[in-house]
Amino acid sequence: MTPKQVAHWKARSLWAVLLVLMVVPMTIAAQSPLLAYRDAPYILSGIAGIAALCLLLVQPLLAVGLPGWPRASSARRLHRAIGAILLVAILVHVAGLYVTSPPDTIDALTLASPTPFSIYGVTAMWALIAAAAILPARRRFGVRRWRRVHLALALWVAVGTVAHAMLIEGTMGTISKAVLCVAVLASMATAVIRCRRGQRP
Repeated sequence: MTPKQVAHWKARSLWAVLLVLMVVPMTIAAQSPLLAYRDAPYILSGIAGIAALCLLLVQPLLAVGLPGWPRASSARRLHRAIGAILLVAILVHVAGLYVTSPPDTIDALTLASPTPFSIYGVTAMWALIAAAAILPARRRFGVRRWRRVHLALALWVAVGTVAHAMLIEGTMGTISKAVLCVAVLASMATAVIRCRRGQRP
């Protein structure tokens, strides 16, 4: 095989692995017996939360360039689009939980909940909102400073979301959830390392 064919094969293999890592947890969660007696808002909330976790697997890699991606500009556009989808997914997640249990959701949002997973989840949510909110200030801050702030916020989004997911015993399979969470952290670590080395597309 030529070097170009090897690179193409590696890129396709990576995409296949990423797809499996996202599809398997979603499939297991959708078939969970815990959903049998739950209402629609709770189910929709859970699906939105799991979808957000899955999207966090590819989001950092799109920011620094995925192997086999044709153009850096298209990867960045998709990165911004997925960022918007993440915001919507988190809002659906929180709204569904609020409809299901308003007092618990309010306690979580005000950081008054005694459960650690709520604190991780809510702070990760606010970090995501902050990362999106500072997007228009990119030129005002200066690109380098903006990237540092954005990267720090994105790092907490990933870490907080993973901690939130791992502390919840819900519809996701234990092993598939753990593998996905490790993959999300590895994806974020890859983005951090590449950014620190200046290896951006």
